[in-house]
Amino acid sequence: MRRKATVATALLLAVTTLTSCSSDDGPDATVAAFIDGWHSGDLTDIGFITPAGERVPATDVTEELTALVGDLKDTPPQLRRDGDAEVTEDIATATIAVEWALPGDVRWSYPTSVRLRRGADDAWQIIWEPAIVHDRLGSGDQLALNRLVPPRGAILDGAGQPIVAPRPVVVVGVQPSEVDDPAALAAQLDAAFRAIRPAISPPVDVSGLADRLDAARPDAFVEVVTLREEAYEQIRDRIYELPGTKFRRQEWDLAPTREFARALLGTVDPVQRQDMAAHPGRYEVGDLVGHGGLQGGYEERLRGVPGYSVQIVGTAPDGSVSGDEVVFRADAQPGEPLRTTLDTAVQTAADAALADEEQRAALVAVRVSDGALVAVANGPDGGTENLALTAQVPPGSTFKMVSAFGLLEAGAVDPDAPVDCPKTATVDGRTFTNSDGFELGRVPFRTAFAKSCNTTFVELTPQLDADGLADAGRLLGLEGEWRLGVSAFTGAVSAGGPPAERAAAAFGQGTTLVSPVAMAGATAAVVRGQWRQPTLIVEPPPPPSAVPDGPQLDAAAVQALRTMMREVVTDGTGQALRDVPGEPVHGKTGTAEYDDDPANTHAWFVGWQGDLAFAVFVEQGGSGSGRAVPIAERFLRGLAAS
Repeated sequence: MRRKATVATALLLAVTTLTSCSSDDGPDATVAAFIDGWHSGDLTDIGFITPAGERVPATDVTEELTALVGDLKDTPPQLRRDGDAEVTEDIATATIAVEWALPGDVRWSYPTSVRLRRGADDAWQIIWEPAIVHDRLGSGDQLALNRLVPPRGAILDGAGQPIVAPRPVVVVGVQPSEVDDPAALAAQLDAAFRAIRPAISPPVDVSGLADRLDAARPDAFVEVVTLREEAYEQIRDRIYELPGTKFRRQEWDLAPTREFARALLGTVDPVQRQDMAAHPGRYEVGDLVGHGGLQGGYEERLRGVPGYSVQIVGTAPDGSVSGDEVVFRADAQPGEPLRTTLDTAVQTAADAALADEEQRAALVAVRVSDGALVAVANGPDGGTENLALTAQVPPGSTFKMVSAFGLLEAGAVDPDAPVDCPKTATVDGRTFTNSDGFELGRVPFRTAFAKSCNTTFVELTPQLDADGLADAGRLLGLEGEWRLGVSAFTGAVSAGGPPAERAAAAFGQGTTLVSPVAMAGATAAVVRGQWRQPTLIVEPPPPPSAVPDGPQLDAAAVQALRTMMREVVTDGTGQALRDVPGEPVHGKTGTAEYDDDPANTHAWFVGWQGDLAFAVFVEQGGSGSGRAVPIAERFLRGLAAS
């Protein structure tokens, strides 16, 4: 991959010289004058002759010298005389050390020879020949500078395999000469493209196809869209026989699916004007640059270091350029890989579970045994913002997992203790209600938890200290200083405050904010019995966490909480997950109000199955049981089928 490098504008043939002249009028003085003249661009005081002894005007030498250095004319060399000239009768040979400063702090050094002849007046004249610039140059040649683009470093999954790899695609095109009705063809293609699932976003635009066909050569291949092979196969029978359609099979470097961890990974795109402005000299037109996510955040590591080569090219009388003899090469340094903990199967299942969501949504999965983040999914269409890690939203009733842990640990209640679940509860003049205004009367605490009774938690909260909820959250990793290698919001739990604020915080309202990854991590802590910071970037390793592992959690409290979270699925708000294949599912639903209108809510579900803990979030999604639980079900069923 070679391109002519762009070099900074400088004075023509300006050079930095390190010279010393002999004290007499011998050849060394003439060589020094030649170096000075090359430096100043004025060679008029030096006599030049051809190898045959014919005089050469200094202006011709200046012109040819400019042509010979070609692409290097604006990056002049340092020159110095290397030793004294060797004289044999009337012929002398001097050595000049040449050093070019190429882009990227690359240096190219070599010696070159200058021959001189003494004239009848004892004056030394330089025998002008292209070899003075470089010994491989001839008349009509010039030096060409080429930039060698390094291979970009791969982002690897948890198994060490590249996430982005060559995958089959089909380029759909049209040959104008075979189309009688462009408008009809465009309509048929449009209908077929819109039938692809998951839907292509943004949709393929065929509105200008007729004009493009009219402007193209009759036998041209007018490209319409490039589809992943699996998308093409969905509509192959609908478009293959359409008049004029043509197909080219290729391989592109792609993630396993279009949606695969899209917001987390970021994109690699052609360099933009703002990239070049922000990093002068780093990029050239046509370069590929990481934008957003890991590709943007680790751009310096992934992009590698460009190399450069200098080659000799010749220009024929007809103006054509030939020859590519390389006289210098500094190889590009490939980008370094970035290894993550992502599991391809789990990530694919998570992306598929969000595929049909129209609202912004996220699903995070963490392996309980080692804390590895194995899926970081966003929707729709892979998401444009990484809500999975950075959302700052109220957790709603999923926070009852934290509140219940605090109450159980404090001995304020046990799973079978009778508690009240009234329709409403009032604290300092503020009235709290349950979803849809239900009431259970006096029931075991585990039942109030499974049915997600807000008023029960409102009435139990005074049994905790003012900072009791925050303390419980911190034991489960909330508000921690995580070091994932990417930005993540670990939560802000309401602490202290008036009684009404503490009551609201008990069921995930008030000023408490979390992210899906924070809740997935807290859920994993409940399963493990100990907080452990999740991991995402393995190589290069982020700085070590200040507190990588928390203390062992109260065994009786977490065991009771696990039992209660299973009851959410068997008899509570998560019953749609009862018959999911595999090990028993545990969890907690959440419906989180995000403004002063109780009708405006986010949907949540946190839970685990076996060694996999996860959190589902749907922005403005309504109820957790109605919107988040079905996503969790699709995720677990998809994973079981993979």
